[in-house]
Amino acid sequence: MSADRLGVERAAAQAQVEALTREFDAIVAASRASNADDEHDPEGATIAFERQQVAALLEQARRRLADVDAAVTAVEAGTYGRCETCGRPIAPERLAARPTARTCIDCAT
Repeated sequence: MSADRLGVERAAAQAQVEALTREFDAIVAASRASNADDEHDPEGATIAFERQQVAALLEQARRRLADVDAAVTAVEAGTYGRCETCGRPIAPERLAARPTARTCIDCAT
């Protein structure tokens, strides 16, 4: 895995975190500006659902960023491409499909 590819992955993950953070902040600000009662307003449930959906996507994006950072650290340490569980090499096809994979297919299943 080239450091360039991980750099591209990291930039994309960081951009996603930033965009979702802005979206989440906008939803929270809009709900504060509104006098909607989430519990009794038919639109309130939509606002709450939207906020939770964006919060879940944001958490997923943060995990993706952490995974990319772990892969970058592994490249720097010379351990990238080795299964964290059994120590065997991770198949190149798996790394091509999932550059942040930490385990080989056998250990993942």
